[in-house]
Amino acid sequence: MGAFLFPETPSGRSSLIPPPPWHYSGEMITVEFRTHPDRVAELLPEGATLVDDDPGAVALIWADWQSSGDDFEEILDPGRSQYKEVFAVIRGRWNDETWSRCPYIWVDKDFAMVRGYHQGYPKKLGEIWMTRPITVGRAGPRLESGGRFGATVSANGRLVAEATIQLTEPTDSPGFVNGHPMLHNRRWPSIESDGSNSMDELVTMRGYDGEVADVWAADATLALHSTPTEELALLEPLEIIGGYYHRVGVSWRGGTTLEAR
Repeated sequence: MGAFLFPETPSGRSSLIPPPPWHYSGEMITVEFRTHPDRVAELLPEGATLVDDDPGAVALIWADWQSSGDDFEEILDPGRSQYKEVFAVIRGRWNDETWSRCPYIWVDKDFAMVRGYHQGYPKKLGEIWMTRPITVGRAGPRLESGGRFGATVSANGRLVAEATIQLTEPTDSPGFVNGHPMLHNRRWPSIESDGSNSMDELVTMRGYDGEVADVWAADATLALHSTPTEELALLEPLEIIGGYYHRVGVSWRGGTTLEAR
């Protein structure tokens, strides 16, 4: 079998990512907040509109992942499986359905960035830190009421966002913004660089074999910072809805092209 993606070699061993399915296990820190709805509208794809219910609701999510292909070889080579990311999620209405959408996302590994391009995530490189929960000792929070976590993301040496959460009580769901199928654009400019595209698609995707555990509600703080290259701060937090911590596992095999543009 050849490479799933570049570099192209007969063995496929040098490919940045293995072929799907891909499996993910990790933990997330989420802060949901409200911003100006017109800022959300600016980030929706052509033909989509704001949702009627809480149109300015946004989620900013930190995730610490371990991932692998179907042969699970990366598990024994953790430099190829472990990465962190931060992504913003908004919601919109398209074709009479409600969708989640990721307009901004940062990751700290090349394979995760390129895998995101295949799925339609607009990934950029960043530096990401999250407090880890502990089960022994005192150098971290326990998953219990009062546990405190911090999280940051920087890009190009500039702080983009920082958040804190303090756990309050177990809950059933880690928020509502990131609760729908994703609506993404997959676009690539043509080699002629004449304004045309070699690929321009509206796609969706959803995982399978999902598991969620250790879901906690939390009080949260959030600060977004303007930088020369990042526009996340345009989603100005007007009101914090709440914070969450949870563990998650999911697998992904493929998506669906909704519209070729």
